[in-house]
Amino acid sequence: MKTSQQRRQVIAGAGALGASALLPGVASAQGAWPNRPVTIVCPWGAGGGTDATARIIASLLEKDLGQPFNVVNRTGGSGVVGHSAIATAPADGYTLGMITVEISMMHWQKLTELNPTSYTPLALMNEDPPGVTVAANSPYQNIKALADAIKAAPAGKFKASGTGQGGIWHLALIGWLQAMGLKPDHVAWVPSNGAGPAMQDLAANGLDIVTCSIPEARAMVEAGKARSLAIMASERNPIFGNVPTLKEGAGVDYSVGAWRGIAGPKGLPADVSAKIVAALKKANESKEFRDFMNNRGFGIKWADPAGFAKFMAAGDAAMGVAMKAAGLSK
Repeated sequence: MKTSQQRRQVIAGAGALGASALLPGVASAQGAWPNRPVTIVCPWGAGGGTDATARIIASLLEKDLGQPFNVVNRTGGSGVVGHSAIATAPADGYTLGMITVEISMMHWQKLTELNPTSYTPLALMNEDPPGVTVAANSPYQNIKALADAIKAAPAGKFKASGTGQGGIWHLALIGWLQAMGLKPDHVAWVPSNGAGPAMQDLAANGLDIVTCSIPEARAMVEAGKARSLAIMASERNPIFGNVPTLKEGAGVDYSVGAWRGIAGPKGLPADVSAKIVAALKKANESKEFRDFMNNRGFGIKWADPAGFAKFMAAGDAAMGVAMKAAGLSK
């Protein structure tokens, strides 16, 4: 029979064990990750390139790791809502997210204090340049005709969208305008929760231009509701070989790109991170992922956690310079 002192020691030990289960670093000790469904937060709306990329990655992780990987769209605040949901989630590996180039931009605008160092970087998966897309019934049949019309029009006559205020597709428009010698606000920007909603508005003639990536515009283009006039890159996308670069079509030498990667909250346990990275690398190299991305014209790019962190740091510094020049930094 236990003495009262022995009983107190058993109770104290059980309490300590219960407390340890709450510590992120002990999460893997409670069972090998993943032993329940995992959420992947997408900061942008359904139908866009980020959503499509998140969903193919989720399906491959689910197949490989044997648990459901559920994509949840958390839109709003020009990307702040979704990126915040990833950064503030418990650091146990059960909430991950697809962070995008906007995380290198939002803090320069004082929209959030979040920046690339607010996460555990896991893998860079994709990088794409933007295009210039108009509605199918637009009078502009090529990029030069559109550029000439924009130059001749008063400021604010043309309306464009593709993402939130100050997002990458907005910055792409600004860079193009500046390369043509125009002011950053010569074309009015209408914020949206991603390329999908923007393309819907374009098809409904609520916008004149969308500057999302060509793969994101592809569904509307192939449905005969939109037309891509140019790509903001140094060379054509082989999947969309009939779409010229800005330099080819209008003599403007300007290019920029958006990227997407998987990250988790800061402080993910090392063993959980290692397992996620291995699964992401396997997914990135799989025929299913490469066929999916190539068939849609999405660029495939890989970087491990260290490489992804370095990539984001360089991009963050460059975005700061660009956004200050455009008057978007506060």
